[in-house]
Amino acid sequence: MPTSIPSRPRASLARATLLRMGIRIAVVIALGTLFSYLHLFNTLRDQSLVQLERSVVERGQREESIFVLADGHHAFLRKVLLERLQSLSQEEADSRFEHLTARLPDGTIRNRPERFDGTKLPGIVVLRGVSVDGDLRKRIVAAYDVLAQHGPALLTRVTDSYLTLPEGAFVVLWPERPTWCQDAEPDYPFAIYDYFTNSLPQNNPQRRTAWSGAFWDTVSKVWMVTASTPVDVEGRHVATISHDVLLDELMARTARGHLPGAYNVIFRDDGQLITHPELKLDGTVAYNIRDASVSGDSTQLGSPEQRAHLRHIFERVVGRAPEQRVLALPEHGAYLATTRLGGTGWNFVTVLPEREITAPALDAARYVLVFGLASLVLELAIMFWVLREQISRPLLAFTHATDRIATGNFQVELDTRREDELGQLAQSFRLMADEVQRREEALRQANEGLEQRVDERTRELKDVHRQLVQVARQAGRAEVATSVLHNVGNVLNSVHTSAMLAKERLVGLQVDDVGQLATLLEERRGDLATFLTEDARGRHVMPFLSGLGQHLRKETHEAVSLLDEVNRYTEHIGTIVKLQQNYTRAPRLNEPAHLAELLEDALRINSAGLTRHEVKVERHLSPVPQVLTDKHKVLMILVNLISNSKYALDAAPAEQRCLTLRMEAPAADRVRIEVSDNGMGIEPELLTRIFQHGFTTREEGHGFGLHSSALAAQELGGTLTAHSEGPGRGATFILELPCTPPEAA
Repeated sequence: MPTSIPSRPRASLARATLLRMGIRIAVVIALGTLFSYLHLFNTLRDQSLVQLERSVVERGQREESIFVLADGHHAFLRKVLLERLQSLSQEEADSRFEHLTARLPDGTIRNRPERFDGTKLPGIVVLRGVSVDGDLRKRIVAAYDVLAQHGPALLTRVTDSYLTLPEGAFVVLWPERPTWCQDAEPDYPFAIYDYFTNSLPQNNPQRRTAWSGAFWDTVSKVWMVTASTPVDVEGRHVATISHDVLLDELMARTARGHLPGAYNVIFRDDGQLITHPELKLDGTVAYNIRDASVSGDSTQLGSPEQRAHLRHIFERVVGRAPEQRVLALPEHGAYLATTRLGGTGWNFVTVLPEREITAPALDAARYVLVFGLASLVLELAIMFWVLREQISRPLLAFTHATDRIATGNFQVELDTRREDELGQLAQSFRLMADEVQRREEALRQANEGLEQRVDERTRELKDVHRQLVQVARQAGRAEVATSVLHNVGNVLNSVHTSAMLAKERLVGLQVDDVGQLATLLEERRGDLATFLTEDARGRHVMPFLSGLGQHLRKETHEAVSLLDEVNRYTEHIGTIVKLQQNYTRAPRLNEPAHLAELLEDALRINSAGLTRHEVKVERHLSPVPQVLTDKHKVLMILVNLISNSKYALDAAPAEQRCLTLRMEAPAADRVRIEVSDNGMGIEPELLTRIFQHGFTTREEGHGFGLHSSALAAQELGGTLTAHSEGPGRGATFILELPCTPPEAA
């Protein structure tokens, strides 16, 4: 037999090793990148939130300084205004009022144009319909003097300063809008604005400085917020000190936070938005967050998403705990830090998008990933070179040496000078090759002597085989004879039963009565006619002969039937003998058969025994097609199964003994016959032994019926199986045969 040479490997060991190592290292790098990202994200988030909280506190303190500063300015102006009102006489007030103002055709009183410079001096306007009495003139002149003297110094910190008199007069110092008093409408609706209503006693009982919301000034055409402080004299509201903060300047101050990517928002608790980076100051009505929309010529945010975002910020800030400064807004991926602006009661909020935290973490993780992959590629390249030079090439030399040895060439050369494991392997391989060569030579010599011994042993084995075949044939003939005797015994029982019944029928014939009648007729031969017609006994002769004839015909018919059964059983005995003889030669030819008829024949063969054992038979036979099979083998199996069930029913009461026969076709190519009884049953551990040769549970049994039946079923291409729920619960034997229609043959 030629030696098989192993095929060349499809992939080198170095490449496969590097691939596995690369995959593992790549997984480690990916996990390291993920953990780095998570660690950096959590660290940056914590640091950013601490920085965010610190930043919003610092920004809030810085931004509220301009609002707190208004309190100091107003306190100073209130003080000097009250002092000026006390020092100013009525005569001086009337004289200076006439000097400074003039009544114009529109019904208002304003500065005299020839003496007014709005960039340096305060402007005066008294709205139309206002009655100017001495007290009002005195307050207007006092306000003018106070703003003219102290206002320019305050303009370094505020946009403007002005006083509003509740009767409907204004004194305004606004160098950037020097004509405000000249441009104001005669019926300027000052009473509707927060900066005035916030100073009324009913709206400000504490008489403190109050800040208005954002509003559109129709005179200057700008958005602003105003701080107002009421001035009372002896409990009477005489003036309101105010100064404005332009909204675009306030938005410029607060739009962006110190943290990268963050922005700031200011709004009041009632929902009015003060500043927002996306707020468009192109309307006349303030934007209210709570309503999420405004009517009329309104300021607007850029998009519905921005408005919804702002509304969520407002709801989150308003609903927070008082001590809570940093808030999360997960639905929009942002964090909030909020504080209250002292002096205004406004909410200052810094919004930090979460992406500003994740972006550095992603950059760091990306760097870790790229650096790790570059290191992986470099490391794999170095390892590939080392593996190829130190392992792959020596192993390839071993492979070539193995191929040469496999072809019978033992002259191999390997590098045995190395001091590592491969050097030791080369030395061992060299020694192995020498030992294999020596054994090869010894084996060749041994084979030459072995061939002679094999020839001798072969001849001896042939003799032993011939003896074993003879023994096997004798054992086979014994087993066939035993099976024949068992099957013939079953049929002989039926033959004996039928013969006994025929004997009983013949014994029961009324032959003695016929002899007595013949003797009586012989005695009356001379007057036979008179005897038959007149004698009392003679008149019973003819009816007796008639009944006797019917009785003899009936008994003769039944005796003939029993003799026919004896004849059929005798033929079946011959068939069984021929069937068992066929085990020793080629199997008999199959022929078309109706399984239902074979089942009925099996019942007829066992009918005497079934009757004697008082067994009730139930049939559940579904129509099945005619099949091509060995009828005699099938009949032998069915006879054995019915006979076994008959004996198993002896353990049941006579009135409950029932044998059930079922036949159906579970598939197109299979036929199933079930023989069930409600007798003694079979123990579970015996279900695998009942088909063994010689095994039986009956004292008078010999254990050949089920064994030969199982063999016959296997020869027919089918199976014979048994099922039982246990002792006392009956048993079912299932015979499955191939369903081959005659035309298919």
